[in-house]
Amino acid sequence: MGESMALFVPAEPGPTHEVTTWTRTVGGAESNVACHLARFGWHSRWVSALGQDAFGQAILDRIGSFGVDTADVARDEHRPTGLYVKEADAGGSTVRYFRRGSAASGMGPELLQTLNLDRTALIHVSGITAALSESCLALLTAILDPWRGDRLVSFDLNWRPALWRGRDTSVLAELANKADIVLVGSDEAEALWGVGDPAALRELLPEPRTLVVKQAEQGATLVENGSTHFEPALKVDVVEPVGAGDAFAAGFLSAHLDGLDAARRLRQGHLTAVGSLLTRDDVGEPVPLPRRAELLAADPATWAATHFTAGALA
Repeated sequence: MGESMALFVPAEPGPTHEVTTWTRTVGGAESNVACHLARFGWHSRWVSALGQDAFGQAILDRIGSFGVDTADVARDEHRPTGLYVKEADAGGSTVRYFRRGSAASGMGPELLQTLNLDRTALIHVSGITAALSESCLALLTAILDPWRGDRLVSFDLNWRPALWRGRDTSVLAELANKADIVLVGSDEAEALWGVGDPAALRELLPEPRTLVVKQAEQGATLVENGSTHFEPALKVDVVEPVGAGDAFAAGFLSAHLDGLDAARRLRQGHLTAVGSLLTRDDVGEPVPLPRRAELLAADPATWAATHFTAGALA
């Protein structure tokens, strides 16, 4: 559940202010996760709101093409679909948002009354939604209340400083502590809370049963049931990093729902991120299933020696 927008990236080289040709695609943290989960074979449903405009239709078509159920996406006649521009770079992209007053920012807790959650095993949300509006914050708070019963809620911090200017960021730790599964990048945690170490983050977030700390090119750490497991990242010739965190989240969540052990859950996260790291799009091509199965079961030396280069997934 969360906002997706029309995404524009330069279609030619050179300084962004000189670019005249752009490629329009789709970007959104939560829908990225939904697309990857559909690829893993889950009945994946994306819940959001879009404007009654061409960009909204493009987003529906794109996300639906992955097999994601979009039946619960509302179309707003009065608010537009949000959009953003990405100045792509392998070292990290500058992103400029045009989303104030968007259709998704009008979502609120009443949305939950319209959803059939009888067969829902997991609800995935992120800190982005909390920043869109007061009604969106109320929606997240309602999702994380005890009403959910035995449904899991996963929360990806997805820290976006530009969305939080002049707002109280303490609510993000409060929301995260109410989730069952929390995913957080060590760099974003350091920027927001001043701590990025898994042990320190566990002290800050003691309530979630499962805490995953993504440590960029170093790897990721799972803290769960009093134990800690680190799994190094794969070597990848990065084209552009945006979307990799969402891919990692989807791979981990799929493996978690399948009941896999700590190492395989983290490895599946890393493997799913590879496709996004090798493309300028938010959702890249998946690692072929036989290769994925081989690496999930690989010994530590084989895993550490694996290197994905441009064109490796073609």
